[in-house]
Amino acid sequence: MEDNKAWVCMYLVANMALFWITEAIPLYLTALFPVVFLPLFSILPSDKVCSFYFSDTVVMFLGGLLIALAIEYSNLHQRIALTTILIVGCSPRRLHFGLVMVTCFISLWISNSAATAMMCPIVKAVLNEMDAQKIFAIYKTQEEEPMEEGDPPHPSSISMAFYFGIAYASSIGGCGTLIGTGTNLTYKGLYDTRFPDSVEKIDFPVFMAYSIPFVVVVLITLTFFSLQITHMGLFRPNSKIGQEVKKGTESQDVVKTVIKQRKQELGPMSCHEIQVALLFILMIFLLFTRKPGFFDGWADFLNAQKIGSGPPVFFSVLLLFALPTQYTFFKYCCGKAPFPGQSLDACLSWVYCHKYTPFGLCFLLGGGFALAEGSRVSGMAKMLGESLAFAGNMHYVLVVAMCIVISLFCTAFASNVAICNILIPIFFEMALAIKVHPITLSFPSALACSLAFHLPVSTPPNAIISGYSGLKTKYMAVAGILPTFWSFWCLLITGTVWSMLIFPSSKEFPSWAE
Repeated sequence: MEDNKAWVCMYLVANMALFWITEAIPLYLTALFPVVFLPLFSILPSDKVCSFYFSDTVVMFLGGLLIALAIEYSNLHQRIALTTILIVGCSPRRLHFGLVMVTCFISLWISNSAATAMMCPIVKAVLNEMDAQKIFAIYKTQEEEPMEEGDPPHPSSISMAFYFGIAYASSIGGCGTLIGTGTNLTYKGLYDTRFPDSVEKIDFPVFMAYSIPFVVVVLITLTFFSLQITHMGLFRPNSKIGQEVKKGTESQDVVKTVIKQRKQELGPMSCHEIQVALLFILMIFLLFTRKPGFFDGWADFLNAQKIGSGPPVFFSVLLLFALPTQYTFFKYCCGKAPFPGQSLDACLSWVYCHKYTPFGLCFLLGGGFALAEGSRVSGMAKMLGESLAFAGNMHYVLVVAMCIVISLFCTAFASNVAICNILIPIFFEMALAIKVHPITLSFPSALACSLAFHLPVSTPPNAIISGYSGLKTKYMAVAGILPTFWSFWCLLITGTVWSMLIFPSSKEFPSWAE
């Protein structure tokens, strides 16, 4: 009977994978299959399944989304972007560098989709100004790229470098922190569910130390230079594109004027923006100091019950709804009646949250956790892992490379979180079967699930720039080749060399995994 359960669970996983990839019904509804079928197939009880849909990891994810919305609601994100661009400089290459790095940094803290959607209008304004001043062509001619009648002209190579830059920077930046993208929290949830006794915990500071050096800093630098070489004529000063970029460098004062004007329109920093910035810093501080590992955190002192990552995030969220955008009421404290009866706006509006929060993503995360637990309890994950035991004869570096390649390939065709939910539990069991530390195989593979550069369907940032600028898929498919190549090597170095420094005990197969 137990063996049958493994096959029944595999049937459910296969169906969910098919529905996730084809999107025959919405992704979020497919993620609710475990609620119906895991109890029905007598694999897990209903209350256990439903608890995964609002676990600590899902709560942390939801809090991260709400904080990101507060940053957008106060317009703080635009101020950060415009200020940085003015500091970096306004020649085409510097602008490209500035926009890519700003997007990457912002994407560490807010969702990849929000970071890309926020940068698209800024890129468009910069490009339009370049076009207005006849600095370089921002569209291809009808001869270069024939378009249907009524369709807008296709972006030129230089314009594509800017759009690809912000989309790729969003995906790469999202790998840097736990709250950067849903895939990271999916991995944390899957790891904590599968290995509750693990000595190595996936916490906020540890996650950043693991992923930022190679997967963010090195990869974003390599991606920037790749786009410069392929789309902006770097090292080819006599080419047509090289000449246009050179002309743009001579006219950078014009662009600087536009960016300054956009910044002046924002006015001085408001009380609303200052409070949101302070609460955002408070959230990062609380997450960092909860249980850092290298010194006692506040959660080690308040240890009567285990405190996860959800409470510190939601503490900041609650304050956002409680604090007003301005403190004009103080002038009435010592005054006499009549007092004004108007209500004050809070730093974050529930109506705004309700409209813009993708609540379906919580189902997607929860569905993955429930499915992972179902595949563990039914024995399906173990059966699959053992069937991959042939990898035990290979060197572990080759096994890590194989897992990364599988993740990079699969994530190009389907939702990152869905692919993470399908592949990571299999890699866990594979690690146990070949006696390798589970983190060694699974962590770089989980990060690989976010690094999709080839198709609009691969990841939301790609879809956003494709829809916003009218890019054709064939250009994106080619532009993603070098970033994917660099991703593979950065992930391999992280998984085999850097991993040993962050998790020294991962050199040996742990006793808790026996």
